[in-house]
Amino acid sequence: MSISRQNLSIIIVTYKSEMVIHDCIKSIEKDVKIIVVENSDNSKFKEELENKYENVSCVLTSKNLGMGAGNNIGIKKAKTDFVLILNPDVVLEESTINELIVASRKITNFAILAPISIDTNHPNYRLLKNKKTWTKDETLFKVKSVDGFAMLFNKKKLDKVITNNYFDENFFMYLENDDLCKRIRKINEDIFIVSNSKIKHLGGKGVNEKYKSEVELSRNWHWIWSKFYFNKKHFSYSKAFLDGLPKFMSSLIKYFFYLLIKNEIKKRIYLNRASGFFNAAKNKPSWYRPNTNL
Repeated sequence: MSISRQNLSIIIVTYKSEMVIHDCIKSIEKDVKIIVVENSDNSKFKEELENKYENVSCVLTSKNLGMGAGNNIGIKKAKTDFVLILNPDVVLEESTINELIVASRKITNFAILAPISIDTNHPNYRLLKNKKTWTKDETLFKVKSVDGFAMLFNKKKLDKVITNNYFDENFFMYLENDDLCKRIRKINEDIFIVSNSKIKHLGGKGVNEKYKSEVELSRNWHWIWSKFYFNKKHFSYSKAFLDGLPKFMSSLIKYFFYLLIKNEIKKRIYLNRASGFFNAAKNKPSWYRPNTNL
């Protein structure tokens, strides 16, 4: 079965994303259903979106559950055979969806399709081991994994092989997409990049700028925690510990350095990195949340 606009839903997980969400929605064709999952109880935000856009429905989660858990809610709400998840700071080109539809007619047996980011300095995919690069005449090629800010799922197919949630909700931020791609490839399902389907990802702009410092602290904590958890889950505790230990020691040294020179921001960043490793090593859950009650 190939994609059509009638059997496609778009999922956008938001949190304090009012500055960028409108550009994202406006770039999506009006005949495509959009489910916004807002990671809060902001009823005003829900009302604004649903009143402004006829093709948008908004679900409130009451608290910040993270990207993976938010996307799981949206995927379960979707009644279509295909779902495209987007970050709120992603903007589609005019032909983005149409090129995904064209690609789905060429290869119907896919698990994930992903558009390609126009930022060539930061590819949104990892190539397979036996493939060093891709050429511009390849409009469709298999990859190892794709970034989570734009992923299209063959839901009809994956619902049969994924018994619980698509995304592991132990991840609050980072690597939930790599974890899912790894699990999908383990069951011999394919992931493709559609190079004619292009997107612009602003990167790190999904949350209002006034929370920038708090979000940065959260990112540093979760990157270290998620990397440890990913390695522990897919390899071993010892690999996770040994891979993370140099970063932990480096973070402690930098913390004391910035403590001495009284650089408060840098001090807190490296303390958070050390804390992320310490909590992961103690098998504690991903508990850190940014303070956005400012």
